[in-house]
Amino acid sequence: MKQYPQLIIAIDGYSSTGKSSFAKLIAEKLGYIHLDSGALYRAVTLHGLRNGTIADGKIDADALVATLPGLEVSQRPDTYIGEENVEGLIRQMEVSSYVSPVSAIAAVRTFVDDNLHKMASGGGVVMDGRDIGTTVFPNADLKIFMQADDLVRAMRRYKETTDPGTTFIDVLNNLRDRDRRDSTREVSPLRKADDAIVLDNTCMTMEDELNWLFTLLEEKYGFEF
Repeated sequence: MKQYPQLIIAIDGYSSTGKSSFAKLIAEKLGYIHLDSGALYRAVTLHGLRNGTIADGKIDADALVATLPGLEVSQRPDTYIGEENVEGLIRQMEVSSYVSPVSAIAAVRTFVDDNLHKMASGGGVVMDGRDIGTTVFPNADLKIFMQADDLVRAMRRYKETTDPGTTFIDVLNNLRDRDRRDSTREVSPLRKADDAIVLDNTCMTMEDELNWLFTLLEEKYGFEF
């Protein structure tokens, strides 16, 4: 595979804008490592649901945080807890309902950020999430902020759900609630970094997005494709 400059690329944006799919494709094309911070928050949430620190609509933040030193999460590229592939489980609606308040817990964010920094040492990394360019890697070489119409985003998420009985309205309401929570939380709220480049993919295919990125990398960093 052709060798490209080993940049750190940060992709932030709203839920279901296709950040992870886009980041995975970039990593594949450039020979980079892909890291999905949102998946790590979902893994922590699943962990809390399993151990009872998240139950009955409540989160025992102190108890959840106390379990984190023994939690091993990784991406290979699917998300794992220990040696268990939990990629499908972390996309279920129950996890989606709790992940925003879990991700607002400062100690949880520190846990996830520490794991991301370990996995990103050496560069050649593309990461996606909601605060990568503003908090996790504020000095990233390239920052992209993704957005799209909320109805389009909800349909994307609806097509991914594995929960029987979940309706499109359920997904839309959950997405809008998460947008509000992510944008207003006290710790590392979702916002566009001042030096981030906006990518609105409401009417774009993945091929369109990739061509947009290649043009950007050619013009800004001299990549040759």
